[in-house]
Amino acid sequence: MANISANFLGIKSPNPFWLASAPPTDKKINVLRAFEAGWGGVVWKTLGSQVKNVSSRYSAVNFNGGKIMGFNNIELISDRPLDINLKEIEECIKLFPDRAMIVSLMADNNRESWHELIKKVEDTGAHGFELNFGCPHGMTERGMGAAVGQDPEIAKMVVEWVMEKATIPVITKLTPNVHSPVPTGKACVQAGTNALSLINTIQSVTGIDLDTLVPNPYVAGKSVFGGYCGPAVKPIALKMLTTISQDPVTSSVPISGIGGVSTWKDAVEFMLLGASNVQVCTAAMKYGFRIVEDMCEGLNNWMDDKGYKTIYDFIGKSVEKITHWEDLDINYHHVANINQDKCIHCGLCYIACEDTSHQSINLSYGKPYNTYSIKEDECVGCNLCQLICPVDNCITMVEQRKGDEYLNWKEFQERGLPLNDH
Repeated sequence: MANISANFLGIKSPNPFWLASAPPTDKKINVLRAFEAGWGGVVWKTLGSQVKNVSSRYSAVNFNGGKIMGFNNIELISDRPLDINLKEIEECIKLFPDRAMIVSLMADNNRESWHELIKKVEDTGAHGFELNFGCPHGMTERGMGAAVGQDPEIAKMVVEWVMEKATIPVITKLTPNVHSPVPTGKACVQAGTNALSLINTIQSVTGIDLDTLVPNPYVAGKSVFGGYCGPAVKPIALKMLTTISQDPVTSSVPISGIGGVSTWKDAVEFMLLGASNVQVCTAAMKYGFRIVEDMCEGLNNWMDDKGYKTIYDFIGKSVEKITHWEDLDINYHHVANINQDKCIHCGLCYIACEDTSHQSINLSYGKPYNTYSIKEDECVGCNLCQLICPVDNCITMVEQRKGDEYLNWKEFQERGLPLNDH
């Protein structure tokens, strides 16, 4: 059986699944329930100066009958007294010494505040810190959170302050509210951070109540930009993770992947793109802590099926497969194929292709139903019909190369080849 245990910066856990810094990691009772359910570690909800949260705090984007495709919050860092948090962190470590206990920090913007907070947290026996450079609401107005993560020089300065005092591993959490996380990531690595994590939440407005005209969530008839997370942000998280994994500087330290991880498959995708572990929040809030059982079992089974003994056998294996558009093989083509035995004759593929794509599907009227087939000479292999089709594996994409040799766009231009031949 595969070994799914993880070792992140020397911090060992029985699996690579950590709960992210968020409401599920705000207090002892939650964290103990998470550990009892089998989570490998937690990142304790961000500690810092005393704040006061508002009500209400959450909103969501639903889609196609499903709840919480995307999740939005305007909650700040922990509003519980610091001494209570520290006491409970210490108690959790003693009760579950084999689990990772990372503590998220967001001190005031001066060296002394960071040093003081670091000392207090280290005294609990915590295994590591995560610096919150990503919170996109509430704290930014104070020059904290994403306000730090959006400025590489400020981020570098704060990491340097932290590394002066910290004696346990430091992870820096990056904001996605930038064109690219790489400049800040580089600055943090150069300042000495031991690892990076990403992504934090994305600034958002999830919707407006059309009766009151007030966006959600609302507080006394007003709202603010919130932090967006959940399954909807996963593609953005994977893209930003890849940019960090492809850069020589930022990829020199371990990466903790965050952003829409809901299943073991999601976790594997993050690890294939360079993450050494993953953090989860929204899925746990929606389904409860026991989802980690399915995550562990699914990861174990997949690794057994693929012949991987440890998670380190496949971490990063997909990074090199993401390249630049100019390097793609323009001689490589797909053509759609419709399995008539599986087709339910709904016509969705025909409508999509005829109205918005390349008019590459034949419609044959008949009784009791119409039939559809591909015009192979017209099909450009865009995948739209396959994506639209409601029946699994009814429409497949078949490889039909237009040339035996690899040919990218740069070579195509250099040779002066005619466009009509390709």
